[in-house]
Amino acid sequence: MNFKQVGKGFLVAAFTTTMCLQTMAQVNYKSREEIPEKYKWNFSDIYENWDAWEADFKAISVDMEEILSCKGTLGESSDNLLKLMTAQENLMKKAYKVYQFVSFQSTVDTRNMDLQAKLQKVGLLFADFGPVTAWISPEMIAIPEAVMKQWLAENKGLKVYEFELLDMYRLQKHVLSEELGKLVSYYSQVSETAGSVFEALSTADIEFQEVELSDGSKVTVTPGMYSQITTNNRNQADRRKAYEAIYDVYYKNKNTYAAVYNGIIQSEWANARARNYESCLDASLEGNNIPKDVYLNLIKTVKENTAPVQKYYKLRKKVLGLEKYYGFDGSISLVDFDKKYPYDEAVKVVTESVLPLGKEYQEKLKTATASGWLDVYENPGKRSGAFSSGVYGVHPYMLLNYDETLEYVFTLAHELGHTMHTTLSNETQPFTTSNYTIFVAEVASTFNERLLLDHMMETTKDPKERIALLTQSIEGIIGTFFAQTMFADYEYQVHTMVEQGQPVNAEILTNTWGEIADQYYGDVSEKTQYSNYPWTRIPHFYNSPYYVYQYATCFASSAKLYKDVTEGSKTEKQEALKRYITLLQSGGNDFPMEQLKKAGVDLSKPEAMLAVINQLDKLVDQLAAEIEKIKN
Repeated sequence: MNFKQVGKGFLVAAFTTTMCLQTMAQVNYKSREEIPEKYKWNFSDIYENWDAWEADFKAISVDMEEILSCKGTLGESSDNLLKLMTAQENLMKKAYKVYQFVSFQSTVDTRNMDLQAKLQKVGLLFADFGPVTAWISPEMIAIPEAVMKQWLAENKGLKVYEFELLDMYRLQKHVLSEELGKLVSYYSQVSETAGSVFEALSTADIEFQEVELSDGSKVTVTPGMYSQITTNNRNQADRRKAYEAIYDVYYKNKNTYAAVYNGIIQSEWANARARNYESCLDASLEGNNIPKDVYLNLIKTVKENTAPVQKYYKLRKKVLGLEKYYGFDGSISLVDFDKKYPYDEAVKVVTESVLPLGKEYQEKLKTATASGWLDVYENPGKRSGAFSSGVYGVHPYMLLNYDETLEYVFTLAHELGHTMHTTLSNETQPFTTSNYTIFVAEVASTFNERLLLDHMMETTKDPKERIALLTQSIEGIIGTFFAQTMFADYEYQVHTMVEQGQPVNAEILTNTWGEIADQYYGDVSEKTQYSNYPWTRIPHFYNSPYYVYQYATCFASSAKLYKDVTEGSKTEKQEALKRYITLLQSGGNDFPMEQLKKAGVDLSKPEAMLAVINQLDKLVDQLAAEIEKIKN
């Protein structure tokens, strides 16, 4: 566990297994106290009380002293190196627990200022670690590789750290000297300023507009209200009003958003050059040893095969009976379907759907849903969305805001995929290799969604439910695979402009978005004044650049693995299932591309991407056939 994860890096690492889904949820309880205990997190699995938490918090400083005592000794013996690695691991195990114990409680009670103060206290402790540990990487890399291999062969205690220790030589030319590392760490707060400006501009300082709908009601169009109107209001004029109201807010600040985005990329480019990378993309990919061709081939393959997406939107336009189809018409359901799925029923359905992964997997999932691992319902002060985040040595904690919709049944399956991935990884891997990368993180979640789709399609006879299920799946592919690839395309083009010293402003960003959108979606949707401004409001661009492509690669990997597990002879399916479970158990014990290859997926070839594209094409045809049935 390299100490680069401490400080801000730790807060990122803490959520490497955290996948967030923003969804609408209805208030079911007036207070958290009203919610039955079986539907709430059990925090005592981490610490019995705050005294135990405080003890570990103080012990972290003792571990840090142990680490600092190793300075200047690493190259002298394998025992000295092992002393450092052990001290780092001890500290990191405590750090995860100390951070998550506060963070989880704050997540369900964001208005609790005492928790906020404790969270800030933890953040300040971690922030101090970066500058005082800048010596570790350059001192470790000074150990000759041949010597390191000899030590690994002779010292059994180091064996568990072998992957990490040998991988650092691959990245040797990017390791900064102690002085340069310390200098760069001093500028870390400055480089984060642009992202903070985006957050303030898009949350604290934003002023949303009020509109009057066709029924005479007046609503303030927040992102949540916009989603509600475009999903449920069947009056196109109302959807247009909501669309214009939400986008006008971002449109009016387009020049500020452009300046912020340029500042973020300039900071990335400066950091990439400081570490001897040729581009920001290289800097982003090389840590996990992802070939650049994987990124570029994804964009090329998807861009050349967008016909199924356009076919789907043409079908929507026809079914909805719209003379003109706009982007804000993309969420309204094709049929009136408002079936509710009580939570306990949803758990039963999802549990049944994973049986193809084996009874042992299914039993572990039952444990997850019945043991205080899930926080199910919305309560005042609880953050929105859904995620799953692990605590090594304890278990994953999974957040929901369950609202009984079909979408949330799929969210439940999705997040349980992450929870099971973390569970299997932590049960099998030592701490140092337990944390899997984002590059494989969405495989298990989307795999579970596909199992759920198949199970529900097999068990339902309701034609409207079948249409809703197919639409859910289609929208999932478009949103997770096609849209995220489009976003990745946009990021690559804009980053390249900055790296080549070209100007970046609102007009250029808008034109770039428009050109890419036309390639992906064609002329199905009508253009508006705001059509090319979504770049202003996509948080990933500002918070985690070069991140979203991994949603698409994970989806492609998941589709290939699903096909292997569910098709072919009994022996072939059993072998494929064994490879898949091994992938989930492998954590971060190898480079993600190699992990996927062992499981049966080679993302350096276009076949995996084409499989998703063909799958979408078939689903759209199946949807069209189901719609014809209800007409007759």
